[in-house]
Amino acid sequence: MTIPVTPNRSMGLAEWGLLLALSLLWGGSFFFTGIAVKALPPFTIVLLRVGLAALILLTVLPFHGHSLPREPRLWAAFFGMGLLNNVTPFCLIVWGQTEIASGLAAILNATTPLWTVIAAHLLTREERMTGHRLVGVFVGLAGVALMVGPEVLAGLGSQVAAQLAVLGAALSYALAAIFGRRFKILGVPPMVTATGQVTASALMLAPVALLVDRPWTLAMPGLPVWTAMLGLAALSTALAYVLYFRILTTAGATNLALVTFLIPISAILLGALVLGERLQPQHFVGMALIGLALMAIDGRLFRRLRAA
Repeated sequence: MTIPVTPNRSMGLAEWGLLLALSLLWGGSFFFTGIAVKALPPFTIVLLRVGLAALILLTVLPFHGHSLPREPRLWAAFFGMGLLNNVTPFCLIVWGQTEIASGLAAILNATTPLWTVIAAHLLTREERMTGHRLVGVFVGLAGVALMVGPEVLAGLGSQVAAQLAVLGAALSYALAAIFGRRFKILGVPPMVTATGQVTASALMLAPVALLVDRPWTLAMPGLPVWTAMLGLAALSTALAYVLYFRILTTAGATNLALVTFLIPISAILLGALVLGERLQPQHFVGMALIGLALMAIDGRLFRRLRAA
């Protein structure tokens, strides 16, 4: 059964700006998670991430003139979105990062646009697969792999379960992007959708974290861990999902999935600007490949070439 959605289209400058901002926020999540995972178990990290984000958004929501709806069908949609977009991928990625390098996790996570193109083709009428879009996905994957570094691929094949977990997270993100288009049809504003899904995610994760991790038995984390968790919740979750649903509403699932190509660029540029890390030639070549991939998937360049 296909899901009716607004046709995927070329993005304007404002949408590209939002996509870049989202990549910066999500690029920081790997850094924050890398700090937290040294002191906290996976389910506790994910619960704190969505729980704190829910508290932040619930506090801010009234100031924007919104409130959470009470209709059961909307809450069913929030729980479905939370399962696909938060609970499943967050747990899989956090667990995967305990077994594999973050660089390899970034490459595997960057398969999200590929899964999104396939899922959108199978599940929607409007976001059909095209040749230039599929080529763009593979060029983008090559660019990500080059930027992260070929030495990371040496670990490909070991820790298979952890790698499959991150691939499963990428597939879950793709399905979430398709599922999430229904909130525009239901007339739910992006901030309300973001608040509803993280609240539903926290409700689902609370009993799991309490039963599995027994957080009250853990040693109290230090200030760096709490700072990382606050950044993960406020920036990489609360604010990020407001942008996420706004882009999804206006630009489509496939365009939204492009953020996974931009995340490594954001992470590397932040390292150069903030930490003084040096950029290597492979980083510039990788950025160029990702730029070509984004133009191919967006489709505007190909239409101009055909019209010339």
